[in-house]
Formats: sequence, structure tokens, C-alpha cells
Amino acid sequence: MNDVHDRTVIVTGASGGIGRSIAVDAARHGWHVVLASRARDGLEATAERIHADGGAASIHPLDVTDADQIEGLRRQLADDGRTVHGLVNNSGIAGPSRPLWEIEDGEWDACIAVNLRGVFLMCRAFLPAMIEAGAGSVVNIGSISGKNPLLHRSAYTASKASLIGLTKTAAADAGPRGVRVNLVSPGGVAGERLDWVMEKQSEALGQPQQAIRERLTSQSALHRFVEPEEVAAAVTFLLSDEAAGITGIDVTVAAGFVMN
Repeated sequence: MNDVHDRTVIVTGASGGIGRSIAVDAARHGWHVVLASRARDGLEATAERIHADGGAASIHPLDVTDADQIEGLRRQLADDGRTVHGLVNNSGIAGPSRPLWEIEDGEWDACIAVNLRGVFLMCRAFLPAMIEAGAGSVVNIGSISGKNPLLHRSAYTASKASLIGLTKTAAADAGPRGVRVNLVSPGGVAGERLDWVMEKQSEALGQPQQAIRERLTSQSALHRFVEPEEVAAAVTFLLSDEAAGITGIDVTVAAGFVMN
């Protein structure tokens, strides 16, 4: 993959997990990475890792549900003379894990606010400059839950299913102006989030966590979950010039759990 120089990418949710892996991989390929998240400590840890590898990164605490904060970030980057060439909308929360009829309004709204509205707000803020420049790449992070939902995950599933439609529409809108918009949908990704989901599925189904893990991995072609670095590799490719002819697609990184 060709390295890039003097290009800037914003990665939201960069304080850990998939977001940290995306940021680190992008930096290794020459991007200056704007690290955005509500968790400053996590951002600092991500930045330290990037700097240790000789990469470039800056920390910008951000709540993606707050349009004023997003506008503040946009203005700050513009004042710094930094042109945004790439945007990775990775911020997300797991949401409630209960039957739909037991979910509180606030729980539903919070999940949609981060996982869907946050993507809308970030795109609305940063797409105009890309369109004016006639180039840019946006990668939204979805989930196979948007296509193959798990029990008791209605809020999360709704947010990720909606993100498929948002991505395709944004790609159609921005494509004639030279800007690409794609989606990466991870399957079960090794880490704390997957451990939490397995715990909740165990409670919902009344089955041991290990049995659920074995059942889910047996349903994938590769018989395993995926690593954060594997998701990051797909994102970095879509950001790159090598993916210049790719827009409006959903890349599933799920070890063959969902094939489309």
C-alpha cells in the first residue's frame, strides 16, 4: 500500500480498541492522525504508541454528539492550517442489552446519538471542505449486527443498520464531487467489547459464555473472531489512493461469519 505524506485523517473513538488500532495503522502509513474521543487518558496512550513508532498524531478530546464541539474541532484544524483528507467515524457505544420493550428512552436515544447522529454530525462538518477540494475519503465503522442481529441488541442493531443507508446515500451525494464514502462492518472483534457482549448473550440465553463463543466461531468460515488490526487494515486501505475506485460499499471483516 502506498504511504501518504502531509495528509490528515480524523479518527473518532481513538482512545482504545478498534479506534486505537485504526489510528496506529494509519500513522504507520504516513497519515497525521487527529485523535478524537471523550477519554483523554486513552487518547494520550494512543498518541504515545504512535509517537513511539515515529508517527504523527495530535489529541483532540471530543464528544461526537455535540455539534458545537465538532465545529470547534473543525475551526481549530483550519486555524492550524491542517486540511482534512480523511475521516474515520469509529465512535460507538454498545447500548442496552435487553428486550426492546424493556429499553428506556434515554438508553435508546444515547445509542442512536453516538452511533448514528454522531456520524451525521461529523460528516456534515468535514465533508464540505473535502467536496470543495474535490477529494477525500470517509470510512464509517458499522457492524455485522446491522445485518445479522444478536438477541436483545435492538438499539445497537438499529443504529448500525441505519449507518449502512447513511453511508450509501452519502457516497451517492459526494461521489460526483470526488469524495468517497465507505463502510467497514466488523464481526466479533477480540477485546473488552466482545467480552461484554458474550456476557450479556450468556445471561439472555442461559448458556455458558464459552458455549456461545464456540457456537459463533463455528458459524464463521475461518472459525474464529477477528483482531482489531485486521479491521484497521481494511480501513487504511479504503483511505488510501489504491481504493480510489471504491465508494458506497460495505466491507465486512468478520472471518466469514457474514458473506455478502
